[in-house]
Amino acid sequence: MTDRLKNKTALVTAAGQGIGRAIAEAFFREGAHVWATDLDEAKLAGLEGATRRSLDVRSNSSIEVLVAEAGAFDILVNAAGFVHHGNVLECSDEDWDFSFDLNVKSMHRTIKAALPGMMERGRGSIVNIASGASSVRGIPNRYVYGATKAAVIGLTKAVAADFIKHGIRANAICPGTVQSPSLDERIASLAASAGQSIEMVRQAFIDRQPMGRLGTPEEVAALAVYLASDESSYTTGHIHMVDGGFAL
Repeated sequence: MTDRLKNKTALVTAAGQGIGRAIAEAFFREGAHVWATDLDEAKLAGLEGATRRSLDVRSNSSIEVLVAEAGAFDILVNAAGFVHHGNVLECSDEDWDFSFDLNVKSMHRTIKAALPGMMERGRGSIVNIASGASSVRGIPNRYVYGATKAAVIGLTKAVAADFIKHGIRANAICPGTVQSPSLDERIASLAASAGQSIEMVRQAFIDRQPMGRLGTPEEVAALAVYLASDESSYTTGHIHMVDGGFAL
């Protein structure tokens, strides 16, 4: 631990597993007071030292209660999201609405709730998890997912422009394919629907990564630490790729 986030308070959504959990753990190691949240509070088990809370990022009231309890945050990480598999013909209105509510509007809710406290302090870093599948690159069967993550990039840039004079920065991280429990679930589902083995489907995910391997949540978390820290104090409104060459 190098105390890069010492004396900072951070809110991390979807901290129960995958990228969100790795970020929460990395922030804690760097000295931050971490509010680790997830819809399923049981997933937060083992995050010793963090303040663990259930949080429904699709609920304004749930977010408002948390912010009222915690007070002001120096760092906000929006990691909650859902990956819909399919093209436009396979995307129902319900799929569209759910994806945009969870992947985009949730960030609108948390940012709107956290900004007043950041403005009072005159500082803040917002880190939104977007994706290489977005305005960066279109890939098959990521129709609504790619649309939501493109929206996250636009949202991030808008917040950065609006609040730069208040000492608040906003940046987006665009991962490639990263090993996580949610990826395992998608691989199993795709294997079952396609009548293929899990190994074949997993290899297809690996093969689309030019580096020939999946990323790790810890690699994404390392970038999040940098963007949350004062080391990146001159950086705002940008997308940051951690994708193993996915967007090349």
